[in-house]
Amino acid sequence: MQLVDPRPNRPMPIRITPLIDVVFILLVFFMLTTRLLPVDYLELGNDTRERRSTTGEPLPALQVTANGIIHWQDNRYSLDELLPALEAAGVHAANLTTTPNTSLADFTRTLSRLDGAGIKPHWQRNAPTGL
Repeated sequence: MQLVDPRPNRPMPIRITPLIDVVFILLVFFMLTTRLLPVDYLELGNDTRERRSTTGEPLPALQVTANGIIHWQDNRYSLDELLPALEAAGVHAANLTTTPNTSLADFTRTLSRLDGAGIKPHWQRNAPTGL
């Protein structure tokens, strides 16, 4: 004898109310946490009208050694001697390289002094040779 009638074979309807609640909560969360205007952003200079397709003179190569001495045009300079020599030569940008045993302090000191003197340094990283 059966006390309970068996359930009919019909599909169960999907209740959509809890799904709408979850979507609404997510929408409110993202609206509150997203900034509409960028606070800090990086402006890219995409204007290439003033650039030329021809190449000019190559930038002078400066190499900082382990003791803070800088090599330029087969001469050795201290940082205080190099800045007036670069200004006298009319250099406004230079490629800066280091030897493998150059200290970070010598590199950053040279980089900041060149930048402070109005010379734009371009750091050229040397590829590791032991690989």
